[in-house]
Amino acid sequence: MLATPAAERRLSAARTALLALLAERAPGTSLCPSEVARRLAGPEGDWRAKMAAVHAAVDILAQEGVIGLSWKGRPMAMRRGPYRIARR
Repeated sequence: MLATPAAERRLSAARTALLALLAERAPGTSLCPSEVARRLAGPEGDWRAKMAAVHAAVDILAQEGVIGLSWKGRPMAMRRGPYRIARR
Protein backbone atom coordinates (compact mmCIF):
# COMPACT_ATOMS: atom_id res chain seq x y z
CA MET A 1 0.00 0.00 0.00
CA LEU A 2 1.36 3.39 -0.96
CA ALA A 3 1.41 6.15 1.61
CA THR A 4 -0.50 9.34 0.96
CA PRO A 5 1.44 12.53 0.28
CA ALA A 6 0.38 13.82 3.70
CA ALA A 7 1.67 10.66 5.40
CA GLU A 8 4.95 10.94 3.50
CA ARG A 9 5.32 14.55 4.68
CA ARG A 10 4.67 13.52 8.31
CA LEU A 11 7.21 10.72 8.03
CA SER A 12 9.80 13.02 6.47
CA ALA A 13 9.25 15.65 9.17
CA ALA A 14 9.60 13.02 11.90
CA ARG A 15 12.81 11.69 10.36
CA THR A 16 14.25 15.19 10.04
CA ALA A 17 13.34 16.12 13.62
CA LEU A 18 14.74 12.86 15.01
CA LEU A 19 18.06 13.25 13.21
CA ALA A 20 18.29 16.93 14.24
CA LEU A 21 17.71 16.09 17.90
CA LEU A 22 20.35 13.37 17.78
CA ALA A 23 22.81 15.79 16.16
CA GLU A 24 22.27 18.20 19.06
CA ARG A 25 23.11 15.52 21.62
CA ALA A 26 26.53 14.48 22.81
CA PRO A 27 27.82 11.17 21.43
CA GLY A 28 26.71 8.22 23.53
CA THR A 29 23.50 9.86 24.70
CA SER A 30 19.97 8.87 23.75
CA LEU A 31 16.56 10.44 23.50
CA CYS A 32 12.98 9.45 24.10
CA PRO A 33 10.68 9.22 21.07
CA SER A 34 8.29 11.63 22.79
CA GLU A 35 10.99 14.32 22.54
CA VAL A 36 10.80 14.02 18.76
CA ALA A 37 7.00 14.21 18.84
CA ARG A 38 7.11 17.27 21.12
CA ARG A 39 9.48 19.03 18.74
CA LEU A 40 7.15 18.28 15.82
CA ALA A 41 4.06 19.45 17.71
CA GLY A 42 5.54 22.69 19.02
CA PRO A 43 4.90 24.21 22.44
CA GLU A 44 1.11 24.12 22.30
CA GLY A 45 0.63 21.17 19.94
CA ASP A 46 -0.70 17.66 20.51
CA TRP A 47 2.54 15.68 20.62
CA ARG A 48 0.72 12.38 21.11
CA ALA A 49 -0.83 12.80 17.66
CA LYS A 50 2.71 12.86 16.22
CA MET A 51 3.82 9.55 17.77
CA ALA A 52 2.68 7.32 14.88
CA ALA A 53 4.93 9.22 12.46
CA VAL A 54 7.80 9.13 14.97
CA HIS A 55 7.45 5.36 15.42
CA ALA A 56 7.37 4.87 11.64
CA ALA A 57 10.51 6.99 11.20
CA VAL A 58 12.25 5.09 14.00
CA ASP A 59 11.40 1.75 12.38
CA ILE A 60 12.86 2.85 9.04
CA LEU A 61 16.01 4.43 10.50
CA ALA A 62 16.65 1.41 12.72
CA GLN A 63 16.22 -0.95 9.76
CA GLU A 64 18.65 1.20 7.75
CA GLY A 65 21.18 1.02 10.61
CA VAL A 66 21.21 4.78 11.13
CA ILE A 67 20.03 4.62 14.74
CA GLY A 68 20.17 2.12 17.57
CA LEU A 69 17.40 1.34 20.02
CA SER A 70 17.75 0.41 23.67
CA TRP A 71 15.89 0.24 26.95
CA LYS A 72 17.60 0.54 30.32
CA GLY A 73 20.97 0.17 28.65
CA ARG A 74 20.12 -3.04 26.80
CA PRO A 75 20.20 -2.97 22.99
CA MET A 76 16.98 -3.77 21.14
CA ALA A 77 16.85 -5.23 17.64
CA MET A 78 13.46 -3.64 16.96
CA ARG A 79 11.02 -1.26 18.58
CA ARG A 80 8.82 -2.89 21.18
CA GLY A 81 7.44 -1.27 24.31
CA PRO A 82 9.40 1.64 25.80
CA TYR A 83 12.68 2.49 24.12
CA ARG A 84 15.42 5.07 23.71
CA ILE A 85 17.03 6.22 20.45
CA ALA A 86 20.75 6.80 19.86
CA ARG A 87 23.14 7.36 16.97
CA ARG A 88 25.05 4.39 15.66
